[in-house]
Formats: sequence, C-alpha cells, structure tokens
Amino acid sequence: MLIYAIIFITSALIFYTIGVWSEKNQEELKRWHLLMFYLGLIFDTLGTTIMGKIAKGGFQFNFHGITGLLAIILMLLHALWATFVLIKNDKKTKANFHKFSIIVWMIWLIPFISGAILGMSN
Repeated sequence: MLIYAIIFITSALIFYTIGVWSEKNQEELKRWHLLMFYLGLIFDTLGTTIMGKIAKGGFQFNFHGITGLLAIILMLLHALWATFVLIKNDKKTKANFHKFSIIVWMIWLIPFISGAILGMSN
C-alpha cells in the first residue's frame, strides 16, 4: 500500500504544481488549470487516505496531521473558488487568481515536505 500512497502523493505534487505555476506564467486562470487543481486534490486525498490507513491510529493530532488536513481543506477551497472565478469570467479576477494559488501551494508544501521527512526518519 505504501507504494500507492507515494505514487498518489507525488502525482498530487506534479498536478498541483503544474496547475499553479502554469497559471502564474500564463497570467490568467484557465479551465485546464482548474483540472490540474482538482487532479492534485484527488491524488492528495487518495494518498493521504492510504497513508492514514498505514499509520498506526489513523489521523494524528500533530504538526504533520494538522497541516495536512489544513492543506486538503485549502486545496478544496482553492479549486471551488477557481471554479467560481471561471464561471463568473471576470478578467481582472482571473488575472489575479495566481496570488491565491501560490499561497495555497506553499502551504500545501509544508505537510508534503514534513511527510517526506517523517517517512524517511521512520
């Protein structure tokens, strides 16, 4: 199961990073960026769920557990807000959306990195 969790979490990193940084570089939120956000969210949720099953006791109320939960919630809010922005189709909002995306991505990296460190130390 561990290999699947690693593949899913790594896929989340790839999809989410492509979505966030492509959006910034293209200077406007587009539908395919939204797809990358949702794929990142799905793969992160799958990987986190499997990791929770592997870990003794499931969710742990520690730094990694709290930041991981926060990251998934922020990813969900980010994807939902991006959906709303695309539906609204306001050029200014679409052009500035990357600022929010980068903040969420940076917060998402915290549990990704702490999970890698914890995984290597065990």
